[in-house]
Amino acid sequence: MTKGQRGPEPRPDWVVTADAALDTELGVLKTGKEADVFLVERAVPDDASRRSLLAAKRYRGRDHRQFHRDGEYTDGRRVRRTRDQRAIEDRKSSWGKAVAATQWADAEFLALSRLWDAGAPVPYPVQIDGTELLLEFVGLESADGTVEAAPRLARTRPGRTQLADWFEQLRHGMGVIARLGWAHGDLSPYNILVDGFTDGSSDGGADGGRLVIIDLPQVVDLVANPFGADLLHRDCRNVCTWFASRGLEVDPDELFADVFAQAW
Repeated sequence: MTKGQRGPEPRPDWVVTADAALDTELGVLKTGKEADVFLVERAVPDDASRRSLLAAKRYRGRDHRQFHRDGEYTDGRRVRRTRDQRAIEDRKSSWGKAVAATQWADAEFLALSRLWDAGAPVPYPVQIDGTELLLEFVGLESADGTVEAAPRLARTRPGRTQLADWFEQLRHGMGVIARLGWAHGDLSPYNILVDGFTDGSSDGGADGGRLVIIDLPQVVDLVANPFGADLLHRDCRNVCTWFASRGLEVDPDELFADVFAQAW
């Protein structure tokens, strides 16, 4: 993938593309097994109107990350150049390690770009540079400059009306992914954000938060990957278990049948 490649067009109005813009790291948003996420401000000096907050997701090299089930997710996936494919298979070479370290970042950037174009509820992918993705920051910034990342679904305490609305949002989002022939592959309440929601908000249905699906490096092909259907079914079980534990009557098999049917 081209160094510095930018996200799909038309770009959202908030994206800063000026050559004079500078990136300033503001702190850590999340540490994880495969990557760390940092808060970054991109701004044009002396122009307050050209400024945005971004999430910089930085993948670790193969020697420093813990993706133990690479094969389960990458079955059926091929990189564009045969030289790179051979390098990945030869994991002891320095070139193989370098290619493997960028494989997941490339996969996530490409997936997010296609999903954004298709209308899926995912962060806008601003740019990729090697093993770093610059993504839309999902959260709030108050007038006094305080920044708060959107909570993960697992950490929220919604009312019943919100639960029902969120489940329908999630069903729709999973359907958009399936219509591209994919499954998330590792979906859970911990990689779904709720934008615009704080605990204690009124039980306002559609006004009670927007779900955003994140962490898509392992997106799987439902046709080419022999584990595709099983991984989608696991996604359905994971999210339905959380909704059911909050009192919403949901059926993971029904959700699976609905989403899987949209892939064909």
